[in-house]
Amino acid sequence: MSQPNASAKPDYVLGTHDAEHARLGKQHSLWRELVHDGWKRAGIVAGSRVVDVGAGPGFATMDLAEIVGKNGRVVAVEISRKFVQEVNDQAKARGMVHVSGHVVDLMHEDIPTIDGLFDAAWCRWVCMFVPDVSVLVNRIHHSLRDGGVAVFHEYVQYETFGLQPPTEGILSFTHAAMKSFSDRGGETNIAGRVLRELRQHDFEILSIKPIVRSARPHEELWQWPASFIRIYVPRLVESSQESEAWGKKVLAELDFAEQDPQSIRLTPTVLEIIARNRRAC
Repeated sequence: MSQPNASAKPDYVLGTHDAEHARLGKQHSLWRELVHDGWKRAGIVAGSRVVDVGAGPGFATMDLAEIVGKNGRVVAVEISRKFVQEVNDQAKARGMVHVSGHVVDLMHEDIPTIDGLFDAAWCRWVCMFVPDVSVLVNRIHHSLRDGGVAVFHEYVQYETFGLQPPTEGILSFTHAAMKSFSDRGGETNIAGRVLRELRQHDFEILSIKPIVRSARPHEELWQWPASFIRIYVPRLVESSQESEAWGKKVLAELDFAEQDPQSIRLTPTVLEIIARNRRAC
């Protein structure tokens, strides 16, 4: 398969601006405990060689680097040059010589194995954005050693995202976001397809765990979905996918809900998947 021109590679789907960077950092901190639990159950330990697939600016990459230590290896692959530079800058500043970031278009390029196949792969909210999940799973399969594990966090029921009881504007935002991902060639409720592709690519499913969380306005978790709405509504309006009046309605409903301490928000339902690679020798 021919390689695309590096300068023509698309950027991270939600942008790489400061607000999105801050949102990703908050997102990682709020999910860190659950993520680390999944890594532990998958057997990621000191000395492991791990690839962070779709690493963003490297929040998970740095956590993995601390876990595997200097006798391990962490390779971060990401489509955004800006984010990859951040990974490499962080690694240099922290003296993490066992960490490296690489610009990779996962639909057209293999995952670089550097100096050997990986023991584990971590992939969070990447499958939902790619046009061909089979290609992505195949690349992960070929980057892992026989018996290596892949850990995924992907949405299985995005429609749970919203207020309870539901409100018209926030509900419409959920569906608009799902449509926008689909229009770009992605699929929001992708976890079922990931399971199917893993089985077709010689993975053994070790564990599946649904995760849905709730929050009230005074809780830190509330800000994760709230910040996404505030960032993504303007993008939908500016791209003419939705009207300005619609955007004002959605944000007004969010503001109103935040003034009520009894408001309840649910997160989209995530499926954690842990699978073991059975690589043909």
